[in-house]
Parts: sequence; structure tokens; C-alpha cells
Amino acid sequence: MADTWEQDEKFAALAAYLPEGASLPKPAVSGEVVGGDAPKEEEPKKEGADAPPAQGGEKKLSKNQLKKLAKGKNKQKKEKPQWNTAKKDKKVKAAPPKFEFKNETPKGEKKDLSKIPMQDAYHPSAVEAAWQEWWEAKGFYSCDPKVAAGRSKDEKFVMVIPPPNVTGSLHLGHALTAAVEDTLTRWHRMKGHATLYVPGTDHAGIATQSVVEKMLTKNEGKNRHDLGREAFVRKVWEWKDEYGGRITGQLRRLGSSVDWKRERFTMDDMLSKAVVEAFNRFHEKGILYRANRLGNWSCALKSAISDIEVDYIELEGRTYLEVKTHKGNPKDPKGRYEFGTLTSFAYPLEGSD
Repeated sequence: MADTWEQDEKFAALAAYLPEGASLPKPAVSGEVVGGDAPKEEEPKKEGADAPPAQGGEKKLSKNQLKKLAKGKNKQKKEKPQWNTAKKDKKVKAAPPKFEFKNETPKGEKKDLSKIPMQDAYHPSAVEAAWQEWWEAKGFYSCDPKVAAGRSKDEKFVMVIPPPNVTGSLHLGHALTAAVEDTLTRWHRMKGHATLYVPGTDHAGIATQSVVEKMLTKNEGKNRHDLGREAFVRKVWEWKDEYGGRITGQLRRLGSSVDWKRERFTMDDMLSKAVVEAFNRFHEKGILYRANRLGNWSCALKSAISDIEVDYIELEGRTYLEVKTHKGNPKDPKGRYEFGTLTSFAYPLEGSD
């Protein structure tokens, strides 16, 4: 018959934590004498402390050690997932064929959408084509002066687009301004007001003169003085006709609802007369007058220029600087000119002290 301690529930619970092939040592029976010595009272041991060596030299395991062994018995080490380790064959996608749209709508006529097949994607060139020409031909953005004359002041809205310089092209700032102005114009037009949005470009004065003169020097080896005033003005007009349409084309692409029949250029005869009239009125009122003032002279342009065209440099005394638009000072080894000095002189008057 098996010993009663082997049937104990606590012993069976501990035995379950043992590794395969291991066994618990047989406990000593109370009152049993080992080696003729009297039995001694066992001192209480702390939980987790190592038990005395078992019979046959085996070390007795504590409860905590047995539990740790049991937990790791059937536990398998998990491998950390390795991401993006699988080699994938990269398939190079063929570029889709470039969409080409041919506008077959006659200029000024309404586009017939029934004749145009529906595309899988949005193509601005196909969607926006022909509409601007039809809007202009129908006069949707114009304003009848007779209708405007019969409206009250609150029912009129007129805006002149700030004329961009004809020397360049529109940028993001122009696009933002045009969008806000066009929104206001369309809002008043939808309210039934007499609405007019006037387009135009600016001749840009000094900037245009400089660009055209550089072109003359490059192509013909001449300057504006060689041509004379009238011939040079004709060159400016030729340049404007060739390059000025770039800006108006951009405004059309933006869809600005301006009245293109009223387009103006600041060198038009009508506007030039308005400038002369304004100068005369300012002179008569004393607002515009002639006086001696220290002005800005451009050695390259051979003309007086405004303060906004000048880059200021503060000099503390005599300073030699290069003048890029001049041939150079023969008295200076580097061709520089003297700045920052004032020379005073006087002539004796006959009969004076």
C-alpha cells in the first residue's frame, strides 16, 4: 500500500510542477532518529529559500522555483516578426498614354458636350476649352450704359483691375487678388446690379524702357537715343503687342469676368490725355509745382527716377564704388568712382572784398 504522504493533495500539486523524470524526496517521519541523534525541532524557513539537498545529492526545489519551472515547461519562444523581409518583385507600371484634346468647337460658339465622349479622369484642357470665347461672344460680362444710367448709386458696382506690369507674367499674388475681385463682381452681378469689371495692363515706365532697350542693344546694337523718341515708342508698342498678350491670356484662363471690350493699356491715347488733364488740374490747385530738390539720377537710364527705384547705401566718408552701367574711371586701377565727398569752390567777384 502506498504511503499516505504520496496521496496528499499538496504533494500532488507540487509534483505536477516537476520536470519530466524528477521526483520529490521522501519527507522524514516525525520522531525518526537519524544517526542516533535526538530529534530536533525544525526551524521555520522563509518562503522562497532553497530547500536542503535531497537524497542522492539532488537539491530540493522551493515552491517558487517549481512554479517558475512549470510556467516555462510548455512555453515556446516566440520569434519577433520581421517586417518587409519578403522580397517582392517590383513591377514597373507603364505610364498611361498622354491625353490630347483637340478643340473642334468654332470660336465664339457654345460647346456641344454631346459630341465629346466622357473621359475616365478630369482633364482641364478638355473641360475648360471653348467656354471663355463663348462667354465673351455673348457679352455676359459687359454692362449696358443705358441700363446703368437708370440705376441708383447702391445698385452700381464698378471695379478697375490693378493693372499688372506688361513686362512680366501673373504670379500667385495676382491670382489671389483676381479671385477676390472676381468674387465681389459676380456677387453684385447676381444681385442684379449694374456691374462692370475693367481689365488692363500697365506700361511699367522704367521697367519696360529698360527691357526694350536691352533687346535693342542685343539685337541691333542701338539704344533709345540712337532711334529717337518716336521710333523708340513704336518699338515699345511692338514689344507690348508681342508679349503683353501673355497676361491677358492668363486672366482668361483664370475665368475672370472682366469686360474685355473695355481693355486698356496705360499708354493708350485716351489714358494719356487723362494723365495730362490730371497733371494740369493738380498744377492749377497748387498740388503739383516745380521747385529745386535733391533728386535721383540714373546714369544708365539718363533719367530722373523715383525713390522706390533706388537702393540706398550709407557712406561714412570717401568711398570708391563700381558703377556697373559705366565704362569705368580711367584714374582708378579698378575703374571705380569716388563717392561720399562734397567739393565746394568759389570765384572772386570783381570789386568785392
